[in-house]
Amino acid sequence: MDNKIDNKTSDLAALLRDAADFRNAIGPLSELYEGLSVDGAYAIQLENINHRLNSGERVSGKKIGLTSLAMQEMFNVNEPDYGHLMESMDSSANPIAIESLMQPRVEGEIAFVLKESLAGPCISADDVISATSYVVAALEIVDSRIKDWNIKLVDTIADNASSGKYVLGKTRLLLSNVDLVNEEMELYKNGELCNKGSGRDVLGNPANCVAWLANKLSGYGVSLNKGELVLSGALSAAVNAQKGDFFEAKFSSLGSVAAKFE
Repeated sequence: MDNKIDNKTSDLAALLRDAADFRNAIGPLSELYEGLSVDGAYAIQLENINHRLNSGERVSGKKIGLTSLAMQEMFNVNEPDYGHLMESMDSSANPIAIESLMQPRVEGEIAFVLKESLAGPCISADDVISATSYVVAALEIVDSRIKDWNIKLVDTIADNASSGKYVLGKTRLLLSNVDLVNEEMELYKNGELCNKGSGRDVLGNPANCVAWLANKLSGYGVSLNKGELVLSGALSAAVNAQKGDFFEAKFSSLGSVAAKFE
């Protein structure tokens, strides 16, 4: 795939960095550059990840977005995408400063931690299961540098798959102790049930999502590495977060994971 960055896409990458640094949302990149392709959007994402790496940050893993029908319908897209997770995004120690985010929304997910690397293009769900050390409940706090979440697929891809922060639960389970397809999740906001989902809601099985990611990454010369965390995709629609909100995702086997916004 052609994922080289040109002057135009490099300018768009800089716009996203400025939007994040100054907390000033911008218009959709897809409108600023009508010719922006998926490959070009991933090139923008990678340029900004490299910028963060050069600033001393470290990658902790990858995230898969738009895997559930609920999320695809919310953003009017028809395929998943991926982004990079940085160690600085780990907010498991809570509370989360709302001022550190722009337009946060919360999702409940199943996270995989790898004991072996996975390099596509022929990775299967069985390969993912063999390479997984354990799974853990997770909340992903998605965020957008695009004003009013007015995004198309290329917008969210360029914006690192609308990544913000993540929170991990404390219960770590071997895959032999979890029925991924039938694992159920209920997402609560301030004690009220917002929505619910199960493993089957993300490409039929969260392991399918991780396999999709490994195969997709191979086209860009990227692999999933031993020790990395993989957020496998929201089991239900994302819910808006504001100052003072308390979110909790309750899983049938994986326990619960919570986040407080202050």
